[in-house]
Amino acid sequence: MTRPGNRLYVPAPLGPGTDVRLNEERSHYAGRVLRLRIGDELVLFNGDGNEFIAIVREVSKSAVTLSVGPRREHGVESPLKINLVQGVSRGERMDIVVQKATELGVSHITPVTTTRSVVRLDGGKSEKRAAHWTRIAQGACEQCGRNVVPLVDAPRPFSRWIEHPAQDGGGRVVLHPGTGVLLSGLSQPTARVELLIGPEGGLTTAEMEQAMAAGFTPCSLGPRILRTETAAIAAMAILQSRYGDLK
Repeated sequence: MTRPGNRLYVPAPLGPGTDVRLNEERSHYAGRVLRLRIGDELVLFNGDGNEFIAIVREVSKSAVTLSVGPRREHGVESPLKINLVQGVSRGERMDIVVQKATELGVSHITPVTTTRSVVRLDGGKSEKRAAHWTRIAQGACEQCGRNVVPLVDAPRPFSRWIEHPAQDGGGRVVLHPGTGVLLSGLSQPTARVELLIGPEGGLTTAEMEQAMAAGFTPCSLGPRILRTETAAIAAMAILQSRYGDLK
């Protein structure tokens, strides 16, 4: 039975005529969540921009085997490349930002810890959180139809990240409530933009000064002060609707 709505990310090389044996985690998801059965069709992608029609050949308690068929043309990537530089927030707020930013077409997510960040990630915690957020991005790609998984960096201190130069040909924008320039009123940006958003409590005055010295333009989203996760979603939607593929 064909199930055109089922899409599955698999961390493996894909090509027509090959078989893919899913690992334990992916097999559990395919068998228990998607409830795939022998003969079902689904779409596979591994994040490199391609997707393939596949057929379920084997389902057992420990493994699912898929036969990879033809490559399918399905391009949904935005022409606007956004690097979301997000102040790390607590609990599921950061998870929501990663998920919704992926759905809205972000190409790169750089989590940063700032003076007002409640979450502190030292040692191996940074790598573990990056892996967790990457899995969230992969799941969001399954749902929204993307074949390119956004790059998710390991969290780093804002003071260290801000020293890096701007992307070639890219604009830089920082959200700052109360400023007179609206994000929706910016002039046409280049094909790349870095969007900096603070955590709960926002950026400090010193951090804003550092951002402006590094070439960031302060912008607001309107008269209301939004939570950090709401601000990220709203800003991404504005940028994509003005300059990306949500026109």
